[in-house]
Amino acid sequence: MRYYYYYLITVIVLILDYVTKKIVATKMNLYDEISVIGNFFLITSHRNRGAAFGILEGQRVFFIIITVAIVSGLIWYTHTMRKTGKPRLFIGLTLVLGGAVGNFIDRVRFGEVVDFFKFNFGSYTFPIFNIADSAIVIGVGLILLDALLSAREEKLAQGQDNKEPNGA
Repeated sequence: MRYYYYYLITVIVLILDYVTKKIVATKMNLYDEISVIGNFFLITSHRNRGAAFGILEGQRVFFIIITVAIVSGLIWYTHTMRKTGKPRLFIGLTLVLGGAVGNFIDRVRFGEVVDFFKFNFGSYTFPIFNIADSAIVIGVGLILLDALLSAREEKLAQGQDNKEPNGA
């Protein structure tokens, strides 16, 4: 498969992210909650002016600049790896790209990101997140997996190259 077909994953992430955020923003009041699985999993209308877990709140310009740099780097790296990259790498890169662009659009348009997935583990509430955040986490996981497996494959290949043929 041609590497640029993987950008369809970016488009799918953007569409899912946009539609779900739009539904939450227009159909729910801020802080409304809908139980999906008891108190464990809820759809919650929440806004985040910071990064993951609300860190660096109010640093909109910083996030915009960083996101432009990251998106540019992802596109450059995807293009650079077009001949040698494995599918898991391209899937990971385009998931991260879709998530980054999805949250970028919110930050540019509204100065905040719509978050809505809320998970409670007993008295601990995991920070609320969205489709874009999920895509970024899964994408980074695939990129790390690709790096580990590629390093292992390279090490195994070097071991095979170093072995001398057995003479009779």
